[in-house]
Formats: sequence, structure tokens, C-alpha cells
Amino acid sequence: MENVVLVIHLILALGLIAIVLIQRSEGGGLGMGGGGGGTGRSGRPASTPMAKVTWFFAIGFVITSISLTVIAARNANSDSVIERLGTDAPAASESLTPAPAGLEGNLLPPAASDEPATPPAAE
Repeated sequence: MENVVLVIHLILALGLIAIVLIQRSEGGGLGMGGGGGGTGRSGRPASTPMAKVTWFFAIGFVITSISLTVIAARNANSDSVIERLGTDAPAASESLTPAPAGLEGNLLPPAASDEPATPPAAE
């Protein structure tokens, strides 16, 4: 069910993008301008077939967005992904790659009070 709604959602999104790009720009940005043509007293342009198709795609997009959110919330568990897989979480000391030879222990530099690993050569 989720996949069907997702496919419809993607088709509506692409259709909405296409229908908005096809429409003629009225200039002025954010709907300010374009005056004249059928505005009458209300200041609103007459509804064109392209505007009706845009509304159809927009309403369908919002409905599928809400549907996908509800479906995802219903399918969500409070468990983590690792708990859903049924495996134990790796310990902090475990690593995917082994440490290079000679570096199995502490990787921090030696403290100033530590003695050197090899005594200095006698002259």
C-alpha cells in the first residue's frame, strides 16, 4: 500500500512541477501584476483550465503527503534498527578492521612520566 501511494505521490510531484513550468509567467513575482484580463472587482484573475489542473495536482500532492506520513507513523516501531534486526550491538572496543601489529594497546602518546620503551644506547 505504501509503495502505491509513494508512486502516485511521485507522479503528482512531477506533474505539479511540469504544469507550473508550462504556465505563462504574469511577471512581477509572487502574483503581483499581470493586471487586466478578467480581474473584475475582486482583484482575482479568472480561473483558467491550467490553474484548475494545478490545484488538482497540488491537492493530490498534499493528500498523498499526509497519507505517507500516517502510513509511516503506523509502521514505525519504538525499537532501534539493530533491535529490529535481532542482533546485538557491537561493543565499543570491537572494530571492523584489526589494529596494525604493535598497536593493540593504548593508542595515546606516552605521558611525560613514562619511561622510554628502549633505554638509550651507552656511549
